[in-house]
Amino acid sequence: MKSHIASLLEQTVDSFKQQGIVPADFQARIQVERTKDKSHGDLATNLAMMLTKVAKKNPRDIAQLIIDNLPASSHVAKVEIAGPGFINFFIDENALANQLQDALNDDHLGVTLPAKQTIVVDYSSPNLAKEMHVGHLRSTIIGDSVVRALEFLGHDVIRQNHVGDWGTQFGMLLAYMEELRAANGEKADLELSDLETFYRAAKVRFDESEEFATRARNLVVSLQSGDEYCNKLWQEFNDISLHHCHDVYERLGVSLTRADVHGESAYNADLAQVVKDLDAKGLLSESNGAKVVFQEEFRTKEGEPLPVIIQKADGGYLYATSDLAAMRYRSNVLKADRALYFVDLRQALHFQQVFSLAKTAGFVREELSLEHTGFGTMNGPDGRPFKTRSGGVVKLVDLLDEANTRAIELVRSKNPDMDEATLIEIARVVGISSVKYADLSKNRSSDYIFSFEQMLSFEGNTAPYLLYAYTRIAGIFKRAEDVDLSQAKIVLEHDKEKELGTKLAQFGEVLTRMTEKGLPHVMCAYVYELASEFSSFYEACPVLAAETEEQKQSRLLLSHLTAKTLKTGLSLLGIETLERM
Repeated sequence: MKSHIASLLEQTVDSFKQQGIVPADFQARIQVERTKDKSHGDLATNLAMMLTKVAKKNPRDIAQLIIDNLPASSHVAKVEIAGPGFINFFIDENALANQLQDALNDDHLGVTLPAKQTIVVDYSSPNLAKEMHVGHLRSTIIGDSVVRALEFLGHDVIRQNHVGDWGTQFGMLLAYMEELRAANGEKADLELSDLETFYRAAKVRFDESEEFATRARNLVVSLQSGDEYCNKLWQEFNDISLHHCHDVYERLGVSLTRADVHGESAYNADLAQVVKDLDAKGLLSESNGAKVVFQEEFRTKEGEPLPVIIQKADGGYLYATSDLAAMRYRSNVLKADRALYFVDLRQALHFQQVFSLAKTAGFVREELSLEHTGFGTMNGPDGRPFKTRSGGVVKLVDLLDEANTRAIELVRSKNPDMDEATLIEIARVVGISSVKYADLSKNRSSDYIFSFEQMLSFEGNTAPYLLYAYTRIAGIFKRAEDVDLSQAKIVLEHDKEKELGTKLAQFGEVLTRMTEKGLPHVMCAYVYELASEFSSFYEACPVLAAETEEQKQSRLLLSHLTAKTLKTGLSLLGIETLERM
């Protein structure tokens, strides 16, 4: 409803421009907020006070002008001026009930779909030849939830898993595989079953043997030159690594597939051209033998220019080079309208620089919106990045195993007589959902403390609480199988019915916020608030024991829409629901 009122106000400002009340180039930042006291209406705006200077009128006079010029709306019962010039909107309860009725029969819950865009989303992006660790969790699940929400709104979403499948580390790995195969034959391949151990062993050889290191560097050159033997070995590493990644994606319920992999290697052929094109535009400079770009707006605290290194003195390319090639591909080949990058906030400066350079160099269309949707770190109880007890990196699969073990114990404690197969399936959903929801419910730009105890609690804003809330509603319908709702209508009489209905009507606004800024936590907050509103409604308004048949049917419809909205919201977060717990 907020978006509907905001749209009415936008139309009113456009009318003011045509009438000359405000300048034609005036850009109003329209704000519509919910009132704390319902006696003052449901929604309010301070637009009149914002227009005071440009319209050169008293704010109460402007407020009256706004009311006089508002387009008609069946949703608005009354509009009043309050205080120095606030405008309060009273929503028509019948219109709200009709809106909810329409949402029941709509696959998109009554959400007005925006103009379709092509949106490229860069997320997950693990380095290959290593197993995924906890540091990959946030990019993977935050990106995936936003992708789901964008697709729900009808956008053409192109997933891009920009894996780290190129670079100097592959020479080291190829050299080590050569040594193992020379010593052990094909049995050496078994070493790859534990990629982390294999990588560490290769790094030890690289550090201890200059002969090995030289061979590794030579293999990198051969790989980048297209050598058939090196490419065959490189492909083996990638296949094994991606198999590990997609096992994790499947467990997490993440929608990435092998077809979405478009790693650093995909842009290798374009890197030399990126350098040539920057040089042709007069943007390249030389610094200590390296080719760099200096941009006036990027300087150190001391005022020294900050370079974007494009090519090292030894001829090697950097992340900036492949990122520029990727942006050019996403703009000119994929024809993206938006490109979202779910990458650690610590890379913020890097993306500011390359985004600016891509625009300056003409690598991307001017209308393409390049957006770094950064995130903070998952920390342990000590407030530092999450580690094993020995101080090592936690494999993501180990974290999920631990969550599953704890979830089995939790579900068994609540249902000691449940059969084992059902228990294991419920625990799988609870465990994975708890890990994902604990992360997604935090503002992505914030760091957070990881806690199994907190995330597996049935109290507060947690996955178990929400999953249980959904099963409670499902339980109502198991007991109401004989009720015919084909002719039922929603009627909002009790205050708790109205409050629940108002919360249900906010789904579209929340979805818009989530997708405009890439913020899954606003959807988490919404589904939690919705579950809480339903709990209050259920306590105050008997459903199956309602006073009249019409009242029972109306409340069943409200319950059904709540369940549908909860399930949709959780699904957009990548979280499964359960019919029983």
